[in-house]
Amino acid sequence: MRQLRASSIALLSCVFVIVNAGTCLSEGRAFDCLLEPRLKIKLATPVAGVLKDVPVDRGSIIHKGDLLAQLESGVEKAQLDLAEARAESDAGVKSREARVLFLTKKRERTRTLSEKSIATAATMEEVESDFAVAGQELREAQSNLRIAGLDVARASEVLRQRTIISPIDGVVAERSLVGGEYAYEQAPIMTIAQIDPLNVEVFVPIALYDIVKIGMKAIVAGEQPVGGRYTATVELIDPVIDSRSGTFGIRLLLPNPNNKIPAGLRCKVEFPVAVQ
Repeated sequence: MRQLRASSIALLSCVFVIVNAGTCLSEGRAFDCLLEPRLKIKLATPVAGVLKDVPVDRGSIIHKGDLLAQLESGVEKAQLDLAEARAESDAGVKSREARVLFLTKKRERTRTLSEKSIATAATMEEVESDFAVAGQELREAQSNLRIAGLDVARASEVLRQRTIISPIDGVVAERSLVGGEYAYEQAPIMTIAQIDPLNVEVFVPIALYDIVKIGMKAIVAGEQPVGGRYTATVELIDPVIDSRSGTFGIRLLLPNPNNKIPAGLRCKVEFPVAVQ
């Protein structure tokens, strides 16, 4: 970025001449720029552990959702299997439902007999007590089954955290760890970059502040031997001007299908607009 500012300072006097002459920027006005990744992400694991596998290497093309790294997860997988087995077992609920049904019918029969003075009040109280206890046991069994379901969700999340998935489409810019190494939160496993689209970063003289607008098209020419001329769109204009250099930053967005243009490439950008 400092080099971009320096080149912009050198061109500043030329721009003043252009402004006074009323000519066009497209007539020889090219500013140094740099093609940078749209995003650059250092991927780390949210939990510490030994890496089982890192199936990608530097330069690998990746897509959102791809598996990038896997921690050893045998214990976590076993815990998930156990939680799922508990959640699928509803025998406790079924048995208590059957008991509640039995005691409901018994309660009805005993009440009928009590109304006819055949069953004693003590018998009726005992049946009512058994019915209440059975209802409580059923609710407890149902609650335990719901908790077992939550245990499955928790175990699934713990297991998921041991798998590193790509959050973007892009390329692997750097791989820092490989299978068998110890990974933790502060040690990035790899750095990935999104290079479609690319950011075009350029610093231009303050004379252009009211001329260049967001949404404006510009021509970007890549440094040789890559070369090529491409159309980019102004996406961001810095609201703060660097007082020392008399320049301000502009970011353009350059589509890069199939990752054809490499990031990190120096370039020239032309703003084909007339200066009044």
